[in-house]
Amino acid sequence: MNDFVLNDSETDIDSDEELQEAFAKGILKPGLNEEIEKTVKKYVNNVADLKAKLKEIELKLPWIEKLDLVTTVAPMAPDVALQMEETAQRRKNIKENTKGNQLYDPTQDPVLNEFKRENLIHRQAQAAVIDGIKRLKELNVPTKRPDDFFAEMAKSDEHMQKVRKNLMAKQAAQARTEKVRQLREQKKIAKRVQIDTKLKQAAEKKHMLEQLKRVRKGKSTDLDFLEDNKGKNSKGNNSKDPKNKISRKRANKDKKFGFGGKKKGSKLNTRESTNQLEGFNSSTKKKPFNFKSKSFKPNSKKKNQRPGKSKRKNSKR
Repeated sequence: MNDFVLNDSETDIDSDEELQEAFAKGILKPGLNEEIEKTVKKYVNNVADLKAKLKEIELKLPWIEKLDLVTTVAPMAPDVALQMEETAQRRKNIKENTKGNQLYDPTQDPVLNEFKRENLIHRQAQAAVIDGIKRLKELNVPTKRPDDFFAEMAKSDEHMQKVRKNLMAKQAAQARTEKVRQLREQKKIAKRVQIDTKLKQAAEKKHMLEQLKRVRKGKSTDLDFLEDNKGKNSKGNNSKDPKNKISRKRANKDKKFGFGGKKKGSKLNTRESTNQLEGFNSSTKKKPFNFKSKSFKPNSKKKNQRPGKSKRKNSKR
């Protein structure tokens, strides 16, 4: 049998050191000490083959079936250009104020670049839409949906009726629960008010009885609390009695015509009314007509009096 000699740790260290020295000197190279040849990949732009392949895979269909468009970018609107300038100026002010006196480069601003990119996409789509609508009109293809257009529903009418019924049932259930909740709250409030009024009445009664006991024992002679209690009761009765309430219609009629009483014969003369002559002029106070005054002229004629009909006819002849 052959004897195998195991390497000690010292021999292993020596071998590792030798390998490191050889690698440092450049004796050892990658690839298990075998040189690997570097191959440079050549890119060939074979235009003829590419065009042939394009013709092979190209769909020979009319334009209306493909709707492919190659257009330039539409011009920028003035308001968009102004908005872009304002945004750039605002971003510049923010950057310079926050980061000192550093120069602001708008081409390196991600916010402004994103805005410009979206604007380019929008303008490209706008130019394509304008060109496409123009071509469709040349081909007499309608581009607007008519007013009486009805699209075919993905769901049947029966299914939509079921959905509608389900929604209406849910709404009715919600309204019912809301109404029940409001009624419960109203009952709670009414019960609370009733309890409060009963407690208040009990407290007032207790206070009155205590004062009455003091009067009976001779500790007090003040009986005003009884009158106050009567006044409260009378006010409460008057407010609750519907007979004491006067309607607005009745109040307006009372204001206009009075508060009742005898109406028949109210305008007839009586002894008192005949004796009251204050509103009339007596014959003694009246002055007789003065015939000698200048205003009285029995034979005077009116000036500019219009002639009669016969005279006017004769004058026309």
